[in-house]
Amino acid sequence: MTDLVSEHDVVAIGCGPFNLGLAALASTVDDLDLVVLEEQPELTWHRGMMFGDASMQVNFLADLVTLVAPSHPLSFLAYLHDMDRLYTFTVRENFFPSRREYEDYLRWTAARLPAVRFSHRAEEVRWDAAAERFTVDAVRGDGTRLRMRARNLVLGIGTAPYVPDALAELPEAGLVHTSDYLYRASDVAAAGKVTVVGSGQSGAEVVVDLLGRNLEGGPAVSWLTRTLSFAPLDYTKMNLELTTPAYMQYFHSLPQDVRDRLVGEQWQFYKGISTDTLEAVHELLYRRQLEHGLADVELRFGITVESAAVDAAGQTVLSCRHRDTGERFEHTTDLVVAATGYRNRTPAFLEPVDGLLLRDGRGRPRVRLDHSVELAEGVTGRVFVANAEIHSHGVSAPNLDIGAVRNATILNAITGREVYRLPKKSAFTSFDVPRRAT
Repeated sequence: MTDLVSEHDVVAIGCGPFNLGLAALASTVDDLDLVVLEEQPELTWHRGMMFGDASMQVNFLADLVTLVAPSHPLSFLAYLHDMDRLYTFTVRENFFPSRREYEDYLRWTAARLPAVRFSHRAEEVRWDAAAERFTVDAVRGDGTRLRMRARNLVLGIGTAPYVPDALAELPEAGLVHTSDYLYRASDVAAAGKVTVVGSGQSGAEVVVDLLGRNLEGGPAVSWLTRTLSFAPLDYTKMNLELTTPAYMQYFHSLPQDVRDRLVGEQWQFYKGISTDTLEAVHELLYRRQLEHGLADVELRFGITVESAAVDAAGQTVLSCRHRDTGERFEHTTDLVVAATGYRNRTPAFLEPVDGLLLRDGRGRPRVRLDHSVELAEGVTGRVFVANAEIHSHGVSAPNLDIGAVRNATILNAITGREVYRLPKKSAFTSFDVPRRAT
């Protein structure tokens, strides 16, 4: 039985940075009723990787609002001013906030948005054709059952940690995903040998932590990755033009097979490692040369882990293949840290409307340029997605610096007017074929 029924213009499900940014931008649109539902009791952001010195990879201008609304009251600069840290931040002359500071900014923003409702779990979404509205059934933390009706849905449910089949059969005691790394600190400390499988920024940050522990007499460390090198993120200025709204629009105009090829070729935008982190790895390895009696450290790239099992002694044995030579070997360890990334997920609450979402040949939602999903004929409502459209909008889709532009695009589409001006010229590069003047 439903206890409360309410009508809204927009129901957004999930409160990560993207839907939080949507709520922030919507808060200054007077005639728009938007609510954000989040099942967790509070906002947390990558707590399992919240190392004390972890820094953001985007500068403070890539906050929730500034790139489309620089005078917005929920900007990062407004947060610093409210916290009385604006002057010290300026003197610091490092415009990349710490990861901890960015989470605090998100929590500060959420506390100022009544539209954000924590401890609200979405249970089922349906399309009511007669009313031309989506109905969202949800349960509040106190057990109250809610029904919310809206013409527009925004899905910002995030991604789920991904463990490949080669590691999936390992028991929980011998396997930890990077997303839970700091929560499993006692298991890391108790291991005689820890092996990181996979690279990317998260994997490298874990290796930095492990090397620091190793220097203090901690466990042996191995780092195995499929990539053909410990490759850096390509954040050179002109290459970053491929992460701009201008390139996103161009990318969306391409045939799907071309887009899929480009995503594969542009992996260093989102699977590489920051140069600062690579330098930290090298510095720690250099310092090890001055010490004696430390546990072993081993780094190998070009290694595919094909399967894993636990032997009679309780140790994990990885069956590996060297990609250059094809030779196979076994690698024994006590604990595996899976730096294997994240994957989009389809939550159970969407099952009643899943058949209404049109998909491409690989089963992915067909996403329009305005980030709305193509729906079955007769469905007059709209479903927008955030961070579920790499295949349609390119590798910049998960980036925090595209969030404000995407949210402004969504709000403009929902309201039918330009409530936020979008950038017209975001890149110096021209990406398409030159057109002759007529």
